[in-house]
This record gives sequence, C-alpha cells and structure tokens, in this order.
Amino acid sequence: MTKTIKSDYVEKFRNFLPILLACLILQFGLPAATQAASQDKTDTYRLLELFGDVFERVRNDYVEKISDEELIEAAIEGMLGHLDPHSNFLNKKKFKEMQVHTTGEFGGLGIEVTMDRDSGLVKVVSPIDDTPAFRAGLMAGDLISHLDGKPVRGLSLSQAVEKMRGRVNTDLKVTIRRAAQKPFDVILTRARIRIQSVRSRTEGKVGYVRITSFNEQSTSGLKKALKKLKTEIGDEIKGYVLDLRNNPGGLLNQAVSVADVFLDQGEIVSTRGRHEESAQRFQSTKGDQTGGLPLVVLINGGSASASEIVAGALQDHRRAIVLGTGSFGKGSVQTIIPLGQSGAIKMTTQRYYTPSGRSIQAKGIDPDIHVQQAKVEVIDLPKRRSEASLRNSLKNENDPRKNEGLKEKEDKKSENSVKVQKGDKTEKNSSAKNKSVQDYQLARALDLLRGLSLFQQTKAGATN
Repeated sequence: MTKTIKSDYVEKFRNFLPILLACLILQFGLPAATQAASQDKTDTYRLLELFGDVFERVRNDYVEKISDEELIEAAIEGMLGHLDPHSNFLNKKKFKEMQVHTTGEFGGLGIEVTMDRDSGLVKVVSPIDDTPAFRAGLMAGDLISHLDGKPVRGLSLSQAVEKMRGRVNTDLKVTIRRAAQKPFDVILTRARIRIQSVRSRTEGKVGYVRITSFNEQSTSGLKKALKKLKTEIGDEIKGYVLDLRNNPGGLLNQAVSVADVFLDQGEIVSTRGRHEESAQRFQSTKGDQTGGLPLVVLINGGSASASEIVAGALQDHRRAIVLGTGSFGKGSVQTIIPLGQSGAIKMTTQRYYTPSGRSIQAKGIDPDIHVQQAKVEVIDLPKRRSEASLRNSLKNENDPRKNEGLKEKEDKKSENSVKVQKGDKTEKNSSAKNKSVQDYQLARALDLLRGLSLFQQTKAGATN
C-alpha cells in the first residue's frame, strides 16, 4: 500500500529556499546573469526540494522509526561514499577514533582496509605488525566477504569497519577470499592496537629500519633509530634498508619529513586539486642525516599512500634503490574538515605527484628491481668428488689441516648447512640471523647493499 502525504515540513522547506538563496548571495556574491547560470540554480533548488520530499516520506512512513540525526548522517555518508572509496562522513564517535588512530593507539583487529568497487567486498590494504590480523596471517589483497557469517556486500566501508571494531578480547569470525584459494574462515580476537611506528635492528654491518605506518611518532622514531644504529655499528656501517612493506600510509606531513631525513635538496612531493591556487610543493631541507650512505627501500602491494610518497621521492632523486613488488597505487590526499560538534568529513581534495611529475593513482610505484617474496629451498644435488678426495693429492702448504678426513669434515659441514636452511629447530647452528634470511626480499636487499659498499670501496681504492 502506498500513501501520499503532504506535510507542513515540506511546505516549510519550500518556504526556506528563498532565505537560503539570499544567504548564498551574501556569502558568494551574485553569479553572472546568464541563462545557463539561472537554469543551474533552478535545477539545484528543484533537487533540494526533492531531497526534502524524500526525507519527509522516509521520516513519516518508513516501517520503523528513525531519528532525524540517523537519516541526515546516512544521507551525507551516501553522498560522500559515492565520490570515491576514501571520502566519508565521520560522526563525533568516528572522528574521535580517527584522532586516536593518528596518535598511534586504537582498538580493533589491526588491518587497514578499503572498499573493492569491483566485488563490493572489503579489501585488505595491509595488516599492521604484531596485531591479531597480522598473527593470523591476513595478507594485502585479501577480500573480506563475511563478518560473523553475515555478508559485507551492501555495507559501506564505514559500516563494515564499525562491525569489525568492538570490545577488547571479543572474537570475530572473518571469511577471507584469497586468489587461487577457496574461501576460509579466520577467528580474530579484538585487541587494543598500540602501534610502534618505527622498529630497527642491525643486519651485520647494515642498518635495518621498518616503518609500519605514518603517525605522529614516525619521524622522531626514525631519527632515534638511525642514531642508535650508527652507534651500534659504528663507522663500518655499509648502508640502510628502509622497509615500507605493508605500510598503509597515514599523515602526509610525516611522509614528507621522513623523506627529508634521507634527502639533501629538491622537491619531495606536490599536490594539486581542483583549483590551481590550492597546489602545494613540499621541499626537502639541507642535510641528509645518513651521510649519503647507500639506501634500499622495500615495498610491496601493501605499501600505500604516504609510503608511496616516500618511495617515489627517493626513487626520483636516485637517492635509493626501490626493491620488491608494485605498490598499492593510492595517489590521492584526503582533508579532514571539522563540522563543529557534529563530527567531520574526510574528503578527497587533491592528487599527489612525485618529484618527476608522476601520478601513481591506480598505478603504484614500480620498483627498480622486481623481487617477489619467495621461500628458499635446498636442492639435493648428487655428491661430487673434489681434488682433496683424490688419492695422493698434493697438500695445501698454507692450510694447517691435513688432507686426511677433510672430505668427511666438509660433508658434515654441508649436512649441517642443509639442516639450518631447512629450518631444523633442533640444529644448534640455527640462529636469529638464519631466520632473517627466510625473508627473501630482505636478503636480496642486504646482498645489494653489501655489493654497493664493496663497489664503492673498490672504486675509491682505484682512485687513490
């Protein structure tokens, strides 16, 4: 049954239109008196009247009572959500949560997500280190199809994120779709997520720095890490690895200041919006805080937004070699516009460009050296005889060992090496260093840095 109701609210809305027009004229001035402009205004008022009609019908006739606040917020969410996957409305609660997130602590599962337009499912941009999602093995590119058995298709991104959040220590069943695999369920226990934005360690004579996200702690954490590594390794340091894999991004100003740490001059990134006067260029300041040592940047499909700004700037200035796989491709900037006590809107206002003028939107950063993450396995080769195994072979006068039994010692050493590479937990020679080699991309980055260091030393020796 359909009812047609004409209410006083609609009449009041129509009567309000002239007042709204007067306010707009006072604010922006009279437009050019053209027939097209007049027609545009008429169309706008007609559409506003349509919105008023629909609002009143839903308000009065919907099967369940819905508050005016819920209806208005839903309308705004729909308007912004229709623009792109990153624009949305933040009510007071969500706005507060976003402010907490950028300071480095929030509650949830520990995944950065976006909406996949093709499938209508929630797509994992990247899991955050040492969170429930990370420990459960979620990967960049995974699609979330169900939450606690209920489909996410049809939900907005903000609605899906809200369902993933909840009280600490409560469980959520997440159904994952992964390429070339059947859908599977993962039980995640919600936790208080505390992000340590920067982590570092020594890898022999190489300094390793990982940035998990760009929040207010990132630049200060990076500077402390570099100072610590320099102290631990000393003057023999060969270079640095900057790991931005699975870094979903964050604050633009932190991306700029992090890139500035490694650059001595030049542009870091530029942003351009709808209006020419809104364009901005961010320049580096003098002083490379690593002294110009070789640098390798690791990226993958989970590296997005701010991490792509850093990788792109260092790549364009030839300050670093970018290694790994193609990045996510988020080349837009969102501006948070507060709305007083009502919350805020997060709206895409600009695109960003690398120093060479590249836009990476929907394309990503292409690494200088493509290296897929891989698992290294030992291949059993047939045993070969060596010179030392031959009868009456000459001794090496510089080798204190005797030839007798040398073959057996080498075979035993080879067996131990195989056990270590195969990950035998009972092998005494297994160590943290061997475990780090399991990260194939990092291993290649370390090899590259050592090679660059050796090349520079050789070149310096030849010059002298």
